[in-house]
Amino acid sequence: MRIALNIVGSILVLSGAVWFQQGINLLPGSFMTGQIRWAVYGGIAVVSGIALLLGANRPRKDHR
Repeated sequence: MRIALNIVGSILVLSGAVWFQQGINLLPGSFMTGQIRWAVYGGIAVVSGIALLLGANRPRKDHR
């Protein structure tokens, strides 16, 4: 499960960063370029991905 959460979290961070950059017109070349809505979606995706990565990799308590 930890591996799957790491993969999904990483994909969210990477795609969110691309969406954010396209939304603020830093990375041209698609319908998202210059659309502030995509910058917001990208920011949300990056924050969600970071939360997933942190949650998946936090230390676990031993249940003995």
